[in-house]
Parts: sequence; C-alpha cells; structure tokens
Amino acid sequence: MPRRPGRGTAALCTGAVLLSGCSGGGPAGRRPPDVPSAAPVPVPASPASPTGVAGPPVDPARAPRTPGRARALVAEVIAGPADFGPAARPGLPYESDPGQRPVLDGECDWRQRPLPREVLATRTRSFRIPAGPGREAARLTATVTVYRSSDDAAWELARAMEDLMRCPAQRLREDQWVGALFPAALYAGEQDDSATRDAFSETGEFHDQSGGPYPYGWSAARYGPVTVAVGVRGGPGTGRESIAPLVASGRARMLLRAGQRIGRWA
Repeated sequence: MPRRPGRGTAALCTGAVLLSGCSGGGPAGRRPPDVPSAAPVPVPASPASPTGVAGPPVDPARAPRTPGRARALVAEVIAGPADFGPAARPGLPYESDPGQRPVLDGECDWRQRPLPREVLATRTRSFRIPAGPGREAARLTATVTVYRSSDDAAWELARAMEDLMRCPAQRLREDQWVGALFPAALYAGEQDDSATRDAFSETGEFHDQSGGPYPYGWSAARYGPVTVAVGVRGGPGTGRESIAPLVASGRARMLLRAGQRIGRWA
C-alpha cells in the first residue's frame, strides 16, 4: 500500500472507540497496566462468511463523486443486524454522527473531529449479541467510508497501520482502553479476499470499569475508494475464537455489496 507523508495522525475509524459507547474525547493520561486474560465462554454462532468473493475492477463511472451519491452508497453497503446472525440486535445509539469521526492524537487518546476533505461520506452502526439476561456476549460495529479517490482510501488504511505501531495501547476515555494490540496486513486479495485491494486487522484486549481484559478484534478492507470495517468486543468470559467469525462475516458481506454497486462487470 502507498504511504502518504506528512498527513498527521488521523486514522481510519477504529471499532474500539465506537464499541466503547463513548465519543473518543477522554483526557490524555498514563497508559493503564496489563491485567490477566479471562477464561473463554462461547457467544452465539455467526452466519457463515461468504467465500470466493470475486472482485471486479472498480468502474470509475459508478464510483461516487459527490457527498450525496457517497451517502447513498454507504446506505446500500453498510451492514445491518441480519449480517451478524439472528441473535444480533441494534445497539444504542444505532448510528454515529455522520459529520465526525474519531482521530488518534499524539498522546494515543481518541477524540472526535470533523470529517477531512478527502472523505465524502461515512457511517457507523452498532450492534449487540446478548448472551443472557443482563449480560452481553459481544458488541459490534460496522463502518463504511467513501473517499474522493482510491488513493485517499489506501493512504488512510496505511495510516491506520502506522497508528497501531505508534500506539499499541490506546485510551478511549478515562475508564476505557484497548491494549496488547497486534496487527496483520494483507495486500491485493491475499488469502480469501479476492475482492479486496488492501486489508488490515488488529486484535487485542479491551478494558473498562467492569474489568477485563475482554477479547477485541477489528478489521478493515478497501475496495477502490470504499473502506469497510467491523469491530467486535467480547463480554465477560467471551473467547477470542468466538468473535473472529463475526468480524470476517460482516466485512465480507459489505465488500461484496460494494463490488456489486461500483464494480465493472463484463
């Protein structure tokens, strides 16, 4: 993926900020210490991930050029509860402010900022998968962002990787943070994402006032000027192996819809 110099620390919207249910505006502070891992307890099964997604080249004539067209595309691509299985329910709030997104500052704290010029439209939805009365097994987010160009989208994904290397622990607000973050990057359809030009994932641990660590995963992928991302945070006792299929399924379904709408089909 290309690297764009001198662009500061704005990054592709991370699922951790939105999974926390906060605005990303907490004060800077000392990074919290690591704490022991929790024992695994399964969450409800996710739907099978689409496989063998064939990604056609992007058709420039179908790619949005205005904020209005970009907002329409976002609405068609973004995941709904059914994309995460029959147990998934809308979260509260269900959708984020479309005029802002989180930005990782120099102190590794997340803060809300207005959309930059290169972003035409973005939207994030939140979901929950209950594990039982009064306890949630998982919280999820799905994000779709449309950029002015494919290069803008690629540079933004590259900055997300750079931010993770710079800040392996990140504060969401005073009493919520993620740590022990581990990255993985794919390029040009490696592994099973033949629709993907670039992809980036991170796994780690989420902590809040109720305790932790709880398993956390986030994955983003790019199709031309469109990026899609899914974040998942497990609840008390949730196993990491239970959240990975949720991330893969949601991301693959949104990528498929993006290709159907702006791909060049013979």
